[in-house]
Amino acid sequence: MTSLFSRWARLLAAATLAGSLLSGCGYNDFQVKDEATKAAWGEVVNQYQRRADLIPNLVNTVKGYASHEKETLEAVTRARAAATSFQITPEVLNNPEAFAKFQQVQGELSGALSRLMAVSEAYPQLKADTSFRDLQSQLEGTENRITVARQRYIASVQDYNVTVRKFPTNLTAMMFGYEARPSFTVENEKAISTAPTVNFGK
Repeated sequence: MTSLFSRWARLLAAATLAGSLLSGCGYNDFQVKDEATKAAWGEVVNQYQRRADLIPNLVNTVKGYASHEKETLEAVTRARAAATSFQITPEVLNNPEAFAKFQQVQGELSGALSRLMAVSEAYPQLKADTSFRDLQSQLEGTENRITVARQRYIASVQDYNVTVRKFPTNLTAMMFGYEARPSFTVENEKAISTAPTVNFGK
């Protein structure tokens, strides 16, 4: 009985020591920051999806007044298709190439939307349309939320990456295979921070 008790006591002590070592070397920090990064990324994806959901109605409304702007309308539709068909998996957070592709397709959609908004300025009746004005307002709000979500993600990734690189948590990172994650580039951030112009006219 004493031997069994001693064995359990040793196991408990070993588990406690292992837990202390893992905590001291930042293992638990990685778990917390990993979840924070994923949550921040989830909000980025949600806001991009919200934008994508607005586009079909926006395109159809513009088409009702400016059907001959076929090239611009088709460019938006193609860009939306490319953005929504790009599969966002958790692995994209650790894959610089996939992350860059995500930025590219979303950036192309932002550019196409900006051109569509510029075209709409030439159509007073379109600008006066209640549905169009509502969609413009929703789009502007969504673009602002995208910017905020991206900024939060950038801050979360920065915090995570510092933990990956600094001593002694970098040793834990090497031991468990935690790697620095890609983030939005400065150039891309400048582009996305400029929401499509919303000008209701007089």
